[in-house]
Amino acid sequence: MEFRRPLVLAATGVVVAALVTPTAAQAQPAPTAQSAEVQAASAASALVAAKPEVLHASADDVFVQHPVISSTDGLKYVPYDRTYKGLAVVGGDFVVVTDSAGQVLTTSVAQDTTIALGTTTPTVSKAAAEATARQQMSTVDSVGGAQLVAYTVGTPRLAWKSSVVGRGAEGPSKLDVVVDAMTGKVLTTQEHVLHGTGSSGWNGPVTINTTHVGSTYSLKDPSLTNVSCQDAANNTTFSGTDDAWGNGTATNRETGCVDILFAAQTEARMLTQWLGRNGFDGSGGGWPMRVGLNDQNAYYDGSQVQIGHNSANQWIGSLDVVAHELGHGIDDHTPGGISGSGTQEFVADVFGASTEWFANESSPYDTPDFLVGETINLVGRGPIRNMYNPSALGHANCYSSSVPGSEVHAAAGPGNHWFYLLANGSSPTNGQPASTTCNGSAVTGLGVQTAMKIFYNAMLVKTSGSSYLKYRTWTLTAAKNLFPGSCAEFNTVKAAWDAISVPAQSADPTCSATGTVTVASPGNQSTAVGTAVSLPLSASGGTAPYTWTATGLPAGLSVNSGTGTISGTPTTAATSSVTVTATDSASRSGSASFTWTVGTTNGCSGQKLLNPGFESGATSWTASSGVIGQHAADGQAAHGGTWSAWLDGYGSTHTDTLSQSVAIPSGCRASLTFYVHIDSAETTGTTAYDKLTVAAGTTTIATYSNLDKATGYALKTIDLSSYAGTTVALKFTGVEDSSLQTSFVVDDGAVTLS
Repeated sequence: MEFRRPLVLAATGVVVAALVTPTAAQAQPAPTAQSAEVQAASAASALVAAKPEVLHASADDVFVQHPVISSTDGLKYVPYDRTYKGLAVVGGDFVVVTDSAGQVLTTSVAQDTTIALGTTTPTVSKAAAEATARQQMSTVDSVGGAQLVAYTVGTPRLAWKSSVVGRGAEGPSKLDVVVDAMTGKVLTTQEHVLHGTGSSGWNGPVTINTTHVGSTYSLKDPSLTNVSCQDAANNTTFSGTDDAWGNGTATNRETGCVDILFAAQTEARMLTQWLGRNGFDGSGGGWPMRVGLNDQNAYYDGSQVQIGHNSANQWIGSLDVVAHELGHGIDDHTPGGISGSGTQEFVADVFGASTEWFANESSPYDTPDFLVGETINLVGRGPIRNMYNPSALGHANCYSSSVPGSEVHAAAGPGNHWFYLLANGSSPTNGQPASTTCNGSAVTGLGVQTAMKIFYNAMLVKTSGSSYLKYRTWTLTAAKNLFPGSCAEFNTVKAAWDAISVPAQSADPTCSATGTVTVASPGNQSTAVGTAVSLPLSASGGTAPYTWTATGLPAGLSVNSGTGTISGTPTTAATSSVTVTATDSASRSGSASFTWTVGTTNGCSGQKLLNPGFESGATSWTASSGVIGQHAADGQAAHGGTWSAWLDGYGSTHTDTLSQSVAIPSGCRASLTFYVHIDSAETTGTTAYDKLTVAAGTTTIATYSNLDKATGYALKTIDLSSYAGTTVALKFTGVEDSSLQTSFVVDDGAVTLS
């Protein structure tokens, strides 16, 4: 058997892999069987499988569940992405929120309408789209290969998405550009280099956590992955033979790193103690921070934080600057990604101010306040933003339709004003200055910690296409979920948005001062005779726990009085008028009504795998470079047709992957079948050096190796019935060791329902 041709790495498919199948680095440890995370994931899966109207699902949508995010008060957030006919969907993400018992509380959906593209064949070429993307930046270093996507912000459209790296008006730039694939028009851009400015004031004598290996100490956090402070001249972490750092001179880079690491570790403690978050990226890690940027600026770009200097060449590593930049990273690593429409800088300012208040340093150090960059003359004019009175520095106090289109730092004004009012109110009693409202109202604040908690939980229901208007809805939703027995916090959030002129939205939740229970309607349902049902219901308000009852359910269905999940198997075809009621511990109740149509077919037939024989190339699949192709000329003929998926075969250390997500309806049996040809140069009859694993989600369901080599293809069959009612990510992973090739060639797969 011949070795494969040399591997050529390609940029295309990287974004798809991130959207379709979580990578090994993103995978979370398997939770215990009774954990709240498992309950949340199961409840979300059941809701998504039912495809309620709020998801705007089409028959060609496939949903991919990401790891559960835990917050305080038992709240769980389950993020999803979707694909459409195998294309990544930009703007198709959503989040399902549950309580600690796995009860669905609410959903947050980016998409407004169902996708129904007339074609997935573009009229604008990939090269033309990349050329258009290049034109969006003044100095271009590179343009990533354009990826065909479904773009659903507004009317769904076929589009090309490219990434451009270079320099823009504010310096270094990483810009995503989405171009209409039929007209060539630029639909949207998203900047990933997020600039911030602030203070390089000293924090005084501080204690920082460093790493000690042998006789060497380094400015690297011992518990937060990738969090270190480095010299930007060579991207090398500062190290030494003792644990004493800096010389007290603000122009010294090592001294700047002391401030930077102290600020990062302070913010990390705030995230844990106030918000229940594990590190900056949510998984116990963050990014290297580098001092030495030759600019009066600082920025986060997705992989690092760069810290520059002020007009006196002092490094600007103050609490609020560093926490602001890392706040951009937190924004980037919560559902929906980086906030847009003029909100991203106020989001980061909230993290900067909250970290100052958590640290609570005394004078003359970085005392808690609501001025951004107050301890340095960055360019000789004092603070660069004022949160209690943005207009003092030329920024808008009040929201208007022109704010989202203004310069991003200026656009932070209304959001900063809102957070100040939420935390301190319009006439604080804690020594902070009064703040004039835009509608003349009086607002009583909740305190910084409660305000930060509400805002962070709003970020966990964030979806793509964020805006001031959506943040109003999300923060109201967060306040209602966090304080289910009270409307005081909800009403303060609402009053603060009213006070900066952000108008009410149709999606805003409501809260009754009397604690009235509200039941969320799941929408009209349609199922089939003989098809098992699991439909979780949700309620809010009042005082949990709730007791659930239902009238008019189709024959064969019942509601669990404790969990509010409707389950069973319908026995009779009919249309029923259903009313569900939740009663809280104080005997207050709320109801919702909807229709339930039971048909006569169960839908448990057919084949669900898309492009199963790879004859349409990589369409609907996510794969390593070179896996999917026409390999007969290299000695690997397809089982049928001319295309197949060839994993490994290089004769050196190598890993290939191949994946697709498949929705398996509730109540159906399902089996995965595929043909695999294994040939190997290994001669052992006892040791599995090279392996092919097949996984469903995070569970390995089959393993093959060089010990299974044989002439021709073998048919494999694996039962997937236990995944009914979920969207399961099927993934083939071929791992080859350092010598003697083994090839795993997969073809003609199917997921067959019965």
